[in-house]
Amino acid sequence: MLKPLIPDHLSLITVPALALILVAIFAQYLTPFDPYAQDLTRALTPPDSVNLLGTDRYGRDILSRVIIGSQTTILSALALLAVISIVGSLIGAVCGFKGGRVDTILMRTSDVFLAFPQMVFAIAAAGALGGGLFNAALALALIGWTKYARISRSLTLTIRKMPYIDAAKLAGTGSAGILINHVLPNIAGPILVTAALDIGTIIMELAGLSFLGLGAMPPTAEWGAMMNNGRSMLQTAPWVILSPGFAIFLTVAIFNLLGDKLRDVIDVRGNRN
Repeated sequence: MLKPLIPDHLSLITVPALALILVAIFAQYLTPFDPYAQDLTRALTPPDSVNLLGTDRYGRDILSRVIIGSQTTILSALALLAVISIVGSLIGAVCGFKGGRVDTILMRTSDVFLAFPQMVFAIAAAGALGGGLFNAALALALIGWTKYARISRSLTLTIRKMPYIDAAKLAGTGSAGILINHVLPNIAGPILVTAALDIGTIIMELAGLSFLGLGAMPPTAEWGAMMNNGRSMLQTAPWVILSPGFAIFLTVAIFNLLGDKLRDVIDVRGNRN
């Protein structure tokens, strides 16, 4: 009997994670109202049958802004994660396989970045770059690649000593061919797990920069920026800040659980191999 490609305990968390991604992709078709349309006659309206999560100080429907904000927050985090994981993994694989001066220069560069706390560095870089969602993502990317480079290099140093690498060299396969056909496929599992565990962290970091005014700028609907706009109304209109805050909490929890389950599955398969 064939075993399912995705174990039941993994599929239970994969479904809500995929649902969140689909909501982010098709957000503009799911909003009940225009998330940027202002109606001052309904400003700071509590949740009711019309506006299920209430309205903000400009009368904008919060549910619509939370939905469209998922597109900004989640897709930006996934795009950033794809860039830093791919670039960092390629740098680490090349350094680990080739060694020499390139390895020394790039790894010492990563040591310099790792000397700074990631969020502190991102705040300083985003502030220097002038804020905005792209600059916030760039600030996180400047330091985020180092983790993947370190992991990739460590794995590559082990893989390059394997007999099948020597066999590939004897068969006349060049360095690029060995990296593409043998090294990268064998480091993909740990990199994928690390990336899955980082989704929640990157979402919180992007939202944190926006909350500090260094990320998405008004009137862009982004969860961190929405919390920043509503922080002064926590006691008088708590729904303004609680709605995007709960969206961040739920999203981070789901992706963290996905990363944990994915790690368990890959570790088990790796042990069996």
